[in-house]
Amino acid sequence: MPRTNDFAGQYSRIENTTNLKGEIVSSGDFRVDGILEGSIKIKGKIVVGKEGLIDGSVNCESADIEGKIKGKINVSGTFNLRSSAIVEGEVTMGKLIVESGANLNAKCRMKKDELLGDVKTLPKINKSHEKTA
Repeated sequence: MPRTNDFAGQYSRIENTTNLKGEIVSSGDFRVDGILEGSIKIKGKIVVGKEGLIDGSVNCESADIEGKIKGKINVSGTFNLRSSAIVEGEVTMGKLIVESGANLNAKCRMKKDELLGDVKTLPKINKSHEKTA
């Protein structure tokens, strides 16, 4: 999937020296290395660095977490927790990837519509056929 930012694949970002309170809405990818108290709603991927913290709600297409998130999280695609990740709250996701060492203390729900897209029903074969050894 190509990056959705206009800045040659660069993430919009909250630096590790920044504390931000409020609401962020973006159509591109976003990286949090500082602290966000509030909500973030993006159409792309969110990355939370090792020092990053989001205390609030998150809505995004995909997420790659190394830091900490507390709150209500909705990821339509893949929710990837690295070994240093700490997640608390409620999580709704399409797919979940968890590295050994990650801390997931949340109520989790897989999106049914995402799962149904991956499941295929095979037709039954009713023809009798000869078995050979």
